[in-house]
Amino acid sequence: MTVANGRPSLAPYPTYPLQHVLSATAQRLPQKTAIIDGEYVYSYQQLDMYSNRFAAALAKLGVEKGDRVGLLSLNCVEFEIAFFGIIKAGAVVTTINSGYREREIAHQLDNSGAEVLVVHDSLLQMAEAARDGAPALKRMVVIEPTSRESNSFWGLIERSPATPPPVAIDAKEDLAALPYSSGTTGLSKGVMLTHFNMTTNLLQFIRRPGEALQQTEEDVLLAHLPLFHIYGMQVLMNAVIASGGTQVMMGRFNMDEMLRLLSSHHVTHLYTVPPVGIGLSMLPSLEGYDLSSMRAACLAAAPASEELQTRVQDVVGFPIFQAYGMTELSPVSNVDYIEPDRMTPGSVGPAIADTEERVVDLETATKDIPFGEVGELLVRGPQVMKGYYNNEDATRETINNEGWLHTGDIVRMNEDGCVWILDRKKELIKYKAFQVPPAELEGLLLEHPAIADVAVVGKADVEAGEIPKAFVVARQGVEVSGEDVMDFVASRVATFKRVREVEFIDAIPKNPSGKILRRMLMERETGERETGG
Repeated sequence: MTVANGRPSLAPYPTYPLQHVLSATAQRLPQKTAIIDGEYVYSYQQLDMYSNRFAAALAKLGVEKGDRVGLLSLNCVEFEIAFFGIIKAGAVVTTINSGYREREIAHQLDNSGAEVLVVHDSLLQMAEAARDGAPALKRMVVIEPTSRESNSFWGLIERSPATPPPVAIDAKEDLAALPYSSGTTGLSKGVMLTHFNMTTNLLQFIRRPGEALQQTEEDVLLAHLPLFHIYGMQVLMNAVIASGGTQVMMGRFNMDEMLRLLSSHHVTHLYTVPPVGIGLSMLPSLEGYDLSSMRAACLAAAPASEELQTRVQDVVGFPIFQAYGMTELSPVSNVDYIEPDRMTPGSVGPAIADTEERVVDLETATKDIPFGEVGELLVRGPQVMKGYYNNEDATRETINNEGWLHTGDIVRMNEDGCVWILDRKKELIKYKAFQVPPAELEGLLLEHPAIADVAVVGKADVEAGEIPKAFVVARQGVEVSGEDVMDFVASRVATFKRVREVEFIDAIPKNPSGKILRRMLMERETGERETGG
C-alpha cells in the first residue's frame, strides 16, 4: 500500500540555494516589513543587506564553504541575520537549542566540528562553560544588541562590505543546515539537510493549489516557537520569508502575551503545538482580544486528539488543523485541509505534493499492511534528509536502499491517505514537542553515586504530552530521595529534559541481552496487564 495522494505535483523543483528565498523577496518587496522585534522593525532589504555583510565578515574570519558554524540564540532578528549570513558564506548552520546546558552544547559543537559559534550574550556563560568540550571551536561571535565594538556581531556587520563572498552551491549535494535530532540511543545526531531539501519543502508547504489555506505577502505570523527547532526554522522563518509575509518575534512563552501579540499585530496564521492548544481550550473567554484577522491555526510537533482539536476550534472560532513532520523530513510531510468538508479532525491529513507514504508491519517494517491497520509510517520524497552526519550506520537504519525513510511513528491511514499518529516505535519521550531520549538521561543518572540501575520512560501528562519519569534502583546502604535524583539531572540538562517524577523499584526489567523492557514499566505506570510480546 503506497499512497502518493491526490495533491498536484509541483515538479520539477528549482535548484537554487536556500539564501535565494531571502534575496528574491528582498528584490521583489524591498521596503516590506520582514520582522517586528519588539520596538524595532526591519525591512526585507535590511534583512538581506545585514546578512550579506555578516557573510562577508565570516569570510574575513576564515569561514569557508562547507565549514560548520554554530548558532546559539533566542528568537530575535539577529538569529535570522546570522542564519542567512552563515549560509551565504557557503557554511553550514548548526542551530543549537537555547535551553541546552554545557554538556549538550559541547556535544553538538564537537560532533559537528563547528569552528565558530554565534552566541547571544544572554547565553554566553553557558557557551563558555561548554568550550572545553569542543576543542575544534576557535572563535565566538557574540550578539550584543547594543554593542558596536569591532568584534561584536553588529560591529562586524558595520565594518564589512555589503557583498557576500562568491560561493558556488550545488543545491542537491551541499548542506545548508545541520540541526540535531535525538535518536533512540545516546545523544542527538546531526541531520544533514541540503539546500534542495529545504527549498523543496518550503514550496511543498507553501504551494498547495486549490486549497483555502494559502500563505502570501499579506500574512502576519507570530514567531513564538524557537527558531533553532526545525518547525520554527522552516515554517515560521523560511516559509514566511519565501512568501513575503511578516514575522512578529516573541520571547519566552506566555499565553496572555501571545494573545496580545496576535491581537495587536493582526496575526493571520498561528503555527503552534498541542500544549498551547490545551491552554487555549481552557481559557474561560477571549474577550478583550481581537482575533478577527486569524484565518487558521495549526497544531503540530506532537499528536493531538480529535477532541482537543475540536475543543480549541470551538473556543477560538477559526479553523484548527493538524500537520506532521520531523527534522529528517525538512520537516513537513503531511498537512490537513482547513475546508470543513475536506478536513479530517484528529488526523494530520494526507501527504503534501510529490510525497509518497507507506504503512508497514511493526515486526519486519517491510510488509505493506491494509488501510486502517496499525503500522509504521514510511515516507519518500525530495524533502528526505541526506543522512545523519558522520553516522552511516544510523543513516542505513533510517533510510532504506529505495529511499524510504522509517519515521518510527506508529500510525493508521485511510483510503484517502489521511494519517493518524498513534504512538512512537522509537522510545523518545515528547515533552512539549521537544524530543527527550531516555538513554541519554539513563546514562547521566548512572553517574549518580547512589544509583545502581535506572530506566526512564514517558508518562502521559495533560499539559506537556509526556514527562520523563525515572525508575531507580538505589545502591544498597545509600540513602537517596526522588528530589535528589531530579536535582542531579536538572543541573546538567536543558529544562525540557528534566526528570519530573521518580519511583524507586527493586530491579529494572530487561531481556536476556540486557535491553531495558520499557513497555513493562509503561504498563506498570498505566496499570495495564502485560499481554505478552
